[in-house]
Amino acid sequence: MASNNNPAKKKSRWAAGITPYAEMGYYDADYEPKDTDILCAFRLVPQPGVEPIEASAAVAGESSTATWTVVWTDRLTPYEHYQAKCYRVDPVPGTDQYIAYIAYDIDLFEEGSIANLTSSIIGNVFGFKALKSLRLEDMRIPPHYVKTFQGPPHGIVMEREYLNKFGRPLLGATVKPKLGLSARNYGRVVYEALRGGLDFTKDDENINSQPFMRWRDRYLFCMEAVNRAMAATGEILGHYLNVTAATMEEMYERADFAKELGSVIVMIDLTIGYTAIQSMSKWARRNGVILHLHRAGHGTYTRQKTHGVNFRVIAKWMRLAGVDHIHAGTAVGKLEGDPNAIRGYYNTLRANTLEADPSQGLYFAQDWASMPAVMPVASGGIHAGQMHQLLHLLGEDVVLQFGGGTIGHPDGIAQGATANRVATEVMIQARNEGRDFLNQGPEILAKAARWSPELRTALEIWKDVSFNYESTDVPDAVGTLTV
Repeated sequence: MASNNNPAKKKSRWAAGITPYAEMGYYDADYEPKDTDILCAFRLVPQPGVEPIEASAAVAGESSTATWTVVWTDRLTPYEHYQAKCYRVDPVPGTDQYIAYIAYDIDLFEEGSIANLTSSIIGNVFGFKALKSLRLEDMRIPPHYVKTFQGPPHGIVMEREYLNKFGRPLLGATVKPKLGLSARNYGRVVYEALRGGLDFTKDDENINSQPFMRWRDRYLFCMEAVNRAMAATGEILGHYLNVTAATMEEMYERADFAKELGSVIVMIDLTIGYTAIQSMSKWARRNGVILHLHRAGHGTYTRQKTHGVNFRVIAKWMRLAGVDHIHAGTAVGKLEGDPNAIRGYYNTLRANTLEADPSQGLYFAQDWASMPAVMPVASGGIHAGQMHQLLHLLGEDVVLQFGGGTIGHPDGIAQGATANRVATEVMIQARNEGRDFLNQGPEILAKAARWSPELRTALEIWKDVSFNYESTDVPDAVGTLTV
């Protein structure tokens, strides 16, 4: 905070100079949030000597109408209407952290704009000197604001109808190695994985149009592979063609070409920015193409407990912005993810209404007002031997991406795909029969492996593979689950 060298007594709201944010109206313990307010929960650590309430009021002020000194032009507005209001500050037991609850009037935000929403909420406050650290943990987005967004171009129900696939997780794989293959060899990987039993293959986040493989060549060979695999299997299949590029014009060009070739799905990276994501969402709905989002770069600001933006907030923003898929963690794979937090992410993406649930890190109830659901994608170090855990933790409305767990199979790519498909179908059958598939999972897989040499080899190769590390981000209410 800026300091006032003459704090003899409480000043008038309009006295020139510096007045504490809390005294200017940015903290109000008696405020009752309106149904139309956007609510935020911030995790903050004040600098020594800064009171938690004043630090919280400063976050409310600097993310709405305040600046470091009193300005008389506030009197030209109904300023109390536009002031964000911190209405609750809770200490986090056993830490120097606090959770500040802040309400923002809906009139502070442009309709249907993630760019404006984020510029308002996180645009300036994270560099504030009076805070040692700040993290946006969760938001409550009222239905009145939700309804100003298009949302996912298709959603889970429509995607399953497009693909004619129901009652089980969808299966995919990222082409490996993700960099360096020629377009023809890249297409060979796609064909083998799809003919072996996967529903999708995909480009990774950093495959765009490099000297070793230009985008047009990749699209042609990939779609040739998709069409051959569909003819061989009789199923509707797809490859996520990454249309990420330097400009929107180039992205539209690539997406249009993918559609001309008959692709059911295209892909974008989170790094293209919120406005570009919303633009591609409108293109995807207009053209009847599923839109996959890779959350490239998110870990730079979502992973640390006391800094950045929690992924559950990114999940909400992306449901509003309008994507059909988003990578959302696995808990059992190689990438960061606490099981309780992961459940919260998946519920945020798929449910129509949610109650506050501290065990999942959900600070607020959320009503999506019938906005279509987003299909979560689980990827990163998962394999067939974990199928019972994945189905138990993530459910059936998910894309399970087995990259290394398909292409690393010693008997071949198609055999790796078959192992994953067999593991999925026997586990779904066990669930449908009412069996305790979580505890009986290893037994169910072992029995299936007797008649599936592909699965038997996969289980033998990866039986001891696990990634058991303490999560850096666990909900405050509970410890990490053992999976």
